[in-house]
Amino acid sequence: MATAEFGRAVRRWRDRVSPEAAGLPAGGQRRAAGLRREELAMLAGISVDYVTRLEQGRASNPSTQVVDALARALRLSGDERAHLFRLAGLVPPGPDAVPTYLTPSVQRLVDRFTGTPVAVHDATWTLLMANPPYAALMGDPSGWRGNERNSVWRHFVGPGTRARHTPESLRAFEAALVADLRAAAARYPADQRLRRLIGDLRRSSDRFAELWDSGAVGRHEAARKVIDHPQVGALTLDCDVLTVSGSDLRIMVYTAEPGTEDAERLALLTVLGTQTLAG
Repeated sequence: MATAEFGRAVRRWRDRVSPEAAGLPAGGQRRAAGLRREELAMLAGISVDYVTRLEQGRASNPSTQVVDALARALRLSGDERAHLFRLAGLVPPGPDAVPTYLTPSVQRLVDRFTGTPVAVHDATWTLLMANPPYAALMGDPSGWRGNERNSVWRHFVGPGTRARHTPESLRAFEAALVADLRAAAARYPADQRLRRLIGDLRRSSDRFAELWDSGAVGRHEAARKVIDHPQVGALTLDCDVLTVSGSDLRIMVYTAEPGTEDAERLALLTVLGTQTLAG
């Protein structure tokens, strides 16, 4: 059970993180240099009310996923993250769990892509973080919860993505998703969250179950994708997936060929962000 010190620690670390450090605009008058509760909630993918209750000691038993999301949003070091888990009454994830920790070096790398859509996923293709250009391009993920944050789930069960597929590219994409998940299950056989995800997918999607049972193999490769954006139309972009050695993270980067209409549309999206486009 989370202690009162858990809330105090979250508040203390929230005050330490500037909006700029978290990739957010500073904007307007601020009573403190740190993150607002609304900003922390958005970055962690939880409600503002829940952040408030946690900080005030009125909420107990935060899940592993919530604590992990708070640790990422607050940009905690490895030792600080482990301390936050213990304050929540939880055992810090061990080597048998799918890594979800963004090291400071990975965070700094992502921060440098200020005008480029970038998202970081774990080995199960669960979204850990997305920068504002990615949210503008692919849809704001801040309200996604649970399995909604997993790309395999979103493809086979949920609403899908804005990426356009040919029948051939769709088959290759689905085979790669299933193969990646099977490989993760082999590397982390004791991860209960991963086992639940696979079970949910097999029950909810006949197509996933078919590919899983058939032993489908494939792999993600650099590809040129067409993204159907509801405001600016179709963009043809290069999508590269970078794997971080030692932490099993996947960094997905979308870029446009310089001097093209696609580059202009991507730049427009980066400027407008999600709020203006949604209005």
